[in-house]
Amino acid sequence: MGLFDFVKDAGDKLLGLGKEAGEKIMGRDKTAQAAQKQATDQATAKALNTMVNNLGLKVEGLSIDFKDGLATVHGTTPSQEEKEKIILAVGNTKGVSQVDDQLSVQKPESEAVFYTVKSGDTLSKIAKAHYGNAQKYNVIFEANRPMLKDPNKIYPGQTLRIPPISA
Repeated sequence: MGLFDFVKDAGDKLLGLGKEAGEKIMGRDKTAQAAQKQATDQATAKALNTMVNNLGLKVEGLSIDFKDGLATVHGTTPSQEEKEKIILAVGNTKGVSQVDDQLSVQKPESEAVFYTVKSGDTLSKIAKAHYGNAQKYNVIFEANRPMLKDPNKIYPGQTLRIPPISA
């Protein structure tokens, strides 16, 4: 359990909320702004829950709260891998700057390393740096499915799981 940092402006838009929504909120009185912000945070939490469920990630009792860029995730996963995938799915969403991991794991295992993609990175380059072998890129790709659908489509600011591998 812990707090994980993400790049707030990287990732997929979840609700299509952008600059226009922020400008609409700013033009209202303080009470209306607070109410709109709370409604937006609740909608974001609901959308994050739906996204995790739609990815088919295994978690019992999933509950996600969202406020001011912080997503707090509760529930129980069968494995460390599922837990990490849920954290990454939520964190790699535009508008999420931190994920507070309150997930419990039924079968604890070794933790993966989280790596933030930089401009010019490829999965092969990342595999070479972490495993000493560029051909191990598929290990990273498979470790990040279903969030990654194509090994050639990663972007700067995205966070990936780099699982430990045996020789």
